[in-house]
Amino acid sequence: MRSYIVKMVWDDGIWYTSTDEDLGITLESDSFDALVERVRIAVPEMLELNCNYTDEFQLVFETVRTDTIRAAV
Repeated sequence: MRSYIVKMVWDDGIWYTSTDEDLGITLESDSFDALVERVRIAVPEMLELNCNYTDEFQLVFETVRTDTIRAAV
């Protein structure tokens, strides 16, 4: 079974995806759950249309959050 890693990145108030070149999908959303759902819909469609791939596959979600904090000392 093929496995694809989808990195979910939180940066400056928005969630977006970062994937390897094999998958090559970029999506964004204000909500983590909404982005996961978009990925679950888009990836199978993309694999079928672009790669003619219709077998089972696994999505591995990695989460990264970055925040910028300014503090006066």
